[in-house]
This record gives sequence, C-alpha cells and structure tokens, in this order.
Amino acid sequence: MSYQVLARKWRPKDFSEMAGQEHVLRVLSNSLNNNRLHHAYLFAGTRGVGKTTIARVLSKCLNCESGISATPCGSCSSCVEMNEGRSIDFIEVDAASKTKVEDTRDLLDRVHYAPSKSRFTIYLIDEAHMLSANSFNALLKTLEEPPSHVKFLLATTDPKKLPVTILSRCIQFNLKNLAVDKISKHLKFILADEKIPFEDEAVGRLARAANGSMRDALTLTDQAVGYGDGRVLSEYVSVMLGSITKSFIIDIFSALAERNGKELLKNIETMAEHAPDYDCALGDILILLHEISVHQIVPESCDKGDDNNQVIANLAKKLSKEDIQLFYQICLLGRNDLQMTPDPRIGFEMIMLRALAFRPEEDRGDNPTKKKYSFDNQTHSGNNKIAKKDDGYNLTKSSRQPSQITVDESIAIQDEKQSSGLSKEFTSDEKVDFTLLEKFEAGHWSSICKQLDIGGALGQIVKNCIFSRVENDKLFFVLDSGYTNLLSKRHESALADLLSTYFARTLQVSIDVGIVEMDTPRLEASRSFEDNKERLIVALNEDAQIKHFKQLFDGSIEMDSIVPKEV
Repeated sequence: MSYQVLARKWRPKDFSEMAGQEHVLRVLSNSLNNNRLHHAYLFAGTRGVGKTTIARVLSKCLNCESGISATPCGSCSSCVEMNEGRSIDFIEVDAASKTKVEDTRDLLDRVHYAPSKSRFTIYLIDEAHMLSANSFNALLKTLEEPPSHVKFLLATTDPKKLPVTILSRCIQFNLKNLAVDKISKHLKFILADEKIPFEDEAVGRLARAANGSMRDALTLTDQAVGYGDGRVLSEYVSVMLGSITKSFIIDIFSALAERNGKELLKNIETMAEHAPDYDCALGDILILLHEISVHQIVPESCDKGDDNNQVIANLAKKLSKEDIQLFYQICLLGRNDLQMTPDPRIGFEMIMLRALAFRPEEDRGDNPTKKKYSFDNQTHSGNNKIAKKDDGYNLTKSSRQPSQITVDESIAIQDEKQSSGLSKEFTSDEKVDFTLLEKFEAGHWSSICKQLDIGGALGQIVKNCIFSRVENDKLFFVLDSGYTNLLSKRHESALADLLSTYFARTLQVSIDVGIVEMDTPRLEASRSFEDNKERLIVALNEDAQIKHFKQLFDGSIEMDSIVPKEV
C-alpha cells in the first residue's frame, strides 16, 4: 500500500476529530441537531485552518442515511462515498480554475435536478473569491432562491473580494489561525499514534513554523520525519527550518544580560558557523524574552518541566522588567530593519549591539531606585526632567540635542498611566457637551483627548488617531500608520473603558491603521503650541518692562526658553 501523507491521512472525518475552530463547530452542531439549516454557508480563513474539511464534514452530516445530525454514522453508503471522495451528489468546484461565467452557468444548469441518491445536492465552491463579476451575478439569483434540495458551501481566503450581495445571502464563519499550543498538542497525539519518536522542543518549533495552519504543520512534520530518518528531533528540525537550537539563543542572550560585548560577539560567531536564518534567530530571542517576562510576572504559569526553566529563572532575576520590555521592543523593531541590511549577520549583530548600547543607570535625583535608559557614552542634560503632573508624567522643555534623547518617555513610564483612568476633573468650558455621544464629531476628538489626559503607549495611540465614525455604540478610529507597532487589542479595550466612563454608556472601540487625512490631536497640539509661542514672542517684544530691561542691560530674549503655559 502506498504511503499517505499525514495531512491527508489525519484529515478529520467528523467534527470530534477537529483541532480548534470550536466557535464554528458549536454553531454547526446545534444547527444540525435541531434541523435549523441554511441554504448557503461561507467559510473564511487563511490556508490550512480547516475550511474545506469542515465543509466536507458538514456535507457528510447533511446526507448521512441515519439522519441529519452533527455525528454522521460513517458506515452508510453516503458516508463511505464521501470519505472516499466519490459521492455523485457532492460537487466540489475550484473557482481558481473555473472563473468564467460559462463555467458557473454550466454548474447552475444542474441545480434544478434532484440528487441522484442523497438527501441534498451539495455544491462546494473553493476559493470563491476568484470567481469573476459575471460569475457572481449568475450565482446570485440561485443563492437567493435555491431549490430545497440544494446546499451551497463557499470557502475563501479573502472574503473582502466577495460582493456584499453574495455575503448577505450566506451564513458566514470566520475560521481562526490555530494557537501554537493547540497545534503542538495535536502533532504530539499524531506522532504518538504513528509511533514516531519526537522531542517536545522539535514539535514546538514545527508548530510555530506553521503560522497557525494545521495542514502546514502536518506537511512540515512529514518533512521532519524524512529528514530525521523516522524521528522528529530538535537538532534536525532546526537545520531543516533554518533555525538554531535554543542553547545558542540562551548563550547570546546571557552575554547580553551580562553586558559582555566580547562574549556576545563570540557567541554570535559560534552560531554563524551553523548557517542560521537570522530572522528566525531574532524570533527565537523574542520567544525567550516572552518566557522571561512571564517568569517575572506570573511565575506559577511557567512550564516546570522545561529543561531551560532554571536558566530562564536566573535571567528573570538578573534583569529588570523594564530591561526585558526594552529588549523585546528593540528586537521586534529590528526584524523590520533586518530585511534592509546588506548582510543578515551584520544586521543581527547591530540589533544585539543596539540592545547592549542601552543600559540602565541610577537616577541621580530624589529617587535612587528609579531607572532611566541612555546610551553608554552619553550624558543626560540637566534640563531633562520628568515633571509630575497629577497622576501622570510630562516631559518638560529641555535644551538637549537629538543624540541626548532618553527613552524615558516610551520605556520608564510605559504603563504608568495605562490603566489609571480619567483625569480627576473634566473641563467644563467647551461649547459642545461632549458627554452626549450623539453630538460627538471628528473635530471634538482633540478636546476629549486633553480631558482624558492619557499617558503611556495608549496616550501615544490616541494622540495619533483621528475619529472616523460611530455605529451602534461602537466608535471607529484610524491610527497613523507610523505608530502601527504600538497598537494591540488591549489598547482598544482600554480606550473603550475610558470612553464608556466618559460618555456614561457601554461602548466598543475599533482602531484601524491607515492614512490619516486630517490633523491628529498631536499635530493640532503642535500647531497650537507654535501659534501660542508666536503670540507670546510678539507680546514679550511689545511689553514696556521687557523693552526697558533690554535697553538697560543691552539684552535679548532667548527664544528657545519661551514655552506656552498650556498647549
């Protein structure tokens, strides 16, 4: 018997064998068990997450001779024919190769004929977004009023390309990328059943390399089994994927933690002898940083069985939480820079040296335990102070040069006001009552930002956003694309909480990244600052006492020292 690849051999035969997508399977199971069926279903998601697999299992459920349910018998002639791919009442169409309107019309000509032997005639249109506009128009009427014996199942990796007229006639399911731990668990189950020896670290690498796709994970596993001569070992998987063993990463990061530049470059040299993929190496360092951060903040959730657990624990004690967050940000942004470097190894070394160049030093102010970050060979200007304002922080005006800028603004007080809530009082002199959501317009956003007075990363996001629209208590914003790296789902949630308090009603927030076509609160504040400064300069030059002092002492006004009180 010929060998069957794992991705085909382990393709689920029913919903109970599916790994993940529980949010979709629950809806389908309830619909099938209660006979609440729709005539058209759309499954959307990236490659290898189970779109066509779910569609085929659903077809089997619909045509099983034992009755419609979420648990087909698997032994009747209909189920057997489906399993073997020879059911004449299940018609699968690859829309990528059948894009012409004539192909769609030929398909629809058979719609009105009753199924040969099954309960339903089921059409599965894969990659449905590839159909032409004329094909969609031909399909539309049938989708709107199909015969009772016909079911349409559409699968696509790009639902945005489907016309809204088609989308509105289908029940839509968005399949998610599978989590690494879920893929890893499923791979271990399959390998154990196949009696293939494996190492946990190797399986973890395969799961991460799959990028959320179970099919890709199984294909990579097949490749790893062949490469390792019937075994899935970390050493072989690392070579196959172009990645490196974790010991190299730990050695490099340990030298970074010790601030030992000579040892750092030596360890990179050792790693370079194994021809690594430097982008993967940076990815592994990011994973290590995550493990260290978890160990620092939630140590009880760490994997005690991990062979490197003690090393990670030692690094967690040696480095501060701020160090880890800074290193993570440097490495994360460095992956983009790596694509533009003339030599990947040079790019990797520069990223590590950049992380080495930033080092904490004790604040020489009133609080000796507070850390701030600077370059080793630079000094801080005496005017670079962080001034306390209510429960937040503002950076006061300084005469520092660009090369002397610290990263206190983005690191040392990153989360100081992240969840602090609103300022103690809202100003009451605005012409419009902003607490009424119905009166909220794009032009009001800057004023509301001032009242909310948010700091940290969330503050950077809201100051570089513009308000787009509000629909059904959901506010939509557009973030300047230059600040994409700051954005995460937790920021949307945090802003929703703040605005819900402000407007005294439960709200949701959606922040998209795009081209900002009007002034953000930051740009508006900057323009206001310059306008106020110009007015101050004019007023000072015209002030009688200032004129008298200038004449008396032959003096002049230092323009850079003029700072408006309010921006």
